[in-house]
Amino acid sequence: MEQKKYRIITDGSCDLPKELTEEKDIIVVPFYVSFDGEHYLKEMEEISVRDFYGKMVEDPKTFPKSSMPSVQDYVDVFLPLVKEDTAVICICITTKFSGSLQSALGAKEIVLETYPDAEITVMDSTVDTVLQGLFVLEAVSMWEKNIPYEKTVARLEEIKSSGRIFFTVGNMEYLKHGGRIGKLTGIAGSVLGIKPLITLKEGEIYPSGITRSRKKSMEKVIELLDEYMKEFQADMKDYSITVGFGYDYEEACEFQKELTAFIESKGQKVEEIPIFQIGATIGVHTGPYPLGLGIIKRHGL
Repeated sequence: MEQKKYRIITDGSCDLPKELTEEKDIIVVPFYVSFDGEHYLKEMEEISVRDFYGKMVEDPKTFPKSSMPSVQDYVDVFLPLVKEDTAVICICITTKFSGSLQSALGAKEIVLETYPDAEITVMDSTVDTVLQGLFVLEAVSMWEKNIPYEKTVARLEEIKSSGRIFFTVGNMEYLKHGGRIGKLTGIAGSVLGIKPLITLKEGEIYPSGITRSRKKSMEKVIELLDEYMKEFQADMKDYSITVGFGYDYEEACEFQKELTAFIESKGQKVEEIPIFQIGATIGVHTGPYPLGLGIIKRHGL
């Protein structure tokens, strides 16, 4: 029996470099970003991530907004594939942060009206940003290995709960303006200059402490990774990890070195840790200086 053809689609929250998505044949449905609340630009297509952060760095009182892909955006991607009798795995940002998945589900229903035999899986990744990127790359790895469609979907569902993001931000202002303060309110208070530590787990963000300096924040992010490795008895060859940053690439490179040294100090080998830039979808909430890491279990197939 011939195996089903399928393609991997994701939304712009994945924050994978454009050259990588092109190399891996990943279809990305972009988010939109606005600096005036009226005119929205497609991220990566109409505004670069560097320009997005540059505007915030130039004017710290600039608080941009993002908007999810529309139903039509997804229809425009699903339809050509379905017409070619190609199945779809569409991986969306956690539903706790965006309605992107609802747009994709709406598009699926529209397509199924005309093509009732189309196979379209729309998945809540329960993650976002660079961690979503790692998750998508696991899907692509299975696709490249010709793992069957159903098995790929099942394995993605199994590994997604292992995903974590541990990160810090420059200040709390963007989280407040972006309406993402939620459970982090308790660590914000009225204290000036604190650096919050934040964990994303199974689609939700949780406070993980505060520090008084950026350097200490970076050390605490690594401590959170240490706790994770102990909890899961993680052998790093079975995990995929990346550094995520906003505007300051040099700082990300320094953090990458510290992260690599820490993992090796545990007697574990690690491949070169990639550095991915956090895009506008999450950057509107973190401001220009998010820094941290994403980690998820590899599919192992």
